[in-house]
Amino acid sequence: MRIIDEMGRKAKLASRQLATAGEKKNTALRAIADALLANKERIIEANNTDLENGRANGLSASLLDRLKLDEGRIKGVADGVLEVAALPDPIGTVISGSTRPNGMEITKIRVPLGVIGIIFEARPNVTVDAAVLCLKSGNAVILRGGKEAINSNKCLTAIMQDAVESTGLDRNCIQLIEDTTRQSSVELMELTEYLDVLIPRGGKGLIRAVVENAKVPVIETGAGNCHVFVDESADIDMAANIIYNAKTSRPSVCNAIETILVHENIAEKVLPVIKARLDEKNVEIRGCETEYLDYKLAVKVVSSIEEAMEHIAKYSTGHSECIVTSSYKNAKLFTSTVDSAAVYVNVSTRFTDGGMFGLGAEIGISTQKLHARGPMGLNELTSVKFIIEGDGQVR
Repeated sequence: MRIIDEMGRKAKLASRQLATAGEKKNTALRAIADALLANKERIIEANNTDLENGRANGLSASLLDRLKLDEGRIKGVADGVLEVAALPDPIGTVISGSTRPNGMEITKIRVPLGVIGIIFEARPNVTVDAAVLCLKSGNAVILRGGKEAINSNKCLTAIMQDAVESTGLDRNCIQLIEDTTRQSSVELMELTEYLDVLIPRGGKGLIRAVVENAKVPVIETGAGNCHVFVDESADIDMAANIIYNAKTSRPSVCNAIETILVHENIAEKVLPVIKARLDEKNVEIRGCETEYLDYKLAVKVVSSIEEAMEHIAKYSTGHSECIVTSSYKNAKLFTSTVDSAAVYVNVSTRFTDGGMFGLGAEIGISTQKLHARGPMGLNELTSVKFIIEGDGQVR
């Protein structure tokens, strides 16, 4: 039996236990948070090995930033675990109910998806975020991270498994594929006997490869080519502040903007102010549409809100878009027309995040429409079950 098949078998067994674990899941989550803090030196040591290897292999500054775990970030990850523990458990929630004319009582409830596979790249915090969200929602998870973070991921997974086991739950509800060759990804994408859904989280190439090659159901998380449209009625300082934040607060993430669209009637006034703010971070101004993940930004002057929305429709990845405007009419037109997972009015796109939306840590930002869209929290990791009760009805 292949290693991946054995992992799938163990995950399926663990998922059955988790489906009815109730409050034990929160006990396990609190144990994970404590263990992460107690083992921070061990985590940083493993992460430093990954950072050293990354520098030796020529990783960019933005990718190294995604990879890095320091004491502050570990504290943030542990706090995120506690936030998930404090959230309401979706499992068993009654979504709807009815009584049929023949007396049958039908109840629709939330249930776990079962076994979830996650393929992701150089962000070791995803290892914890994904594991704890799956655990809380009653799902077992098989993680497959990139080679860049393999030492961090092995360390984090072992810490979480030990913490889970200490509370009486099956440690195999969280598993990590340690083989980082392409073959392990292919095997996970073909694990139809055990895997209920596969979620890719990373760059455009990874996501496309999974969507095109997986034999199991996939929830597509998207790369972010995000835009800010500065309408002719926009407050100039507000526009500059939003753009500065949306580009420079953390350019390596998917909710950072890549393009500014500026109405021609305000361009002469607003562009110098925007440029002055961006110059503080030495942001390069360019004229193309790409996910830079760096201090680079495309700018285009448009003649109308319609032209801006047409540009977004053509180039957007369906992640996050923003309009800066004082016009209620244009705000409503923008939000009703732009077809993205998150559409903002006078707010930075950097808020597209499970924590910022009150969902706790997220498993990714879905840019598709089935079965989840936007930040994927606990509810998005569930399915439904119909419970039918009666007193002998036959058809």
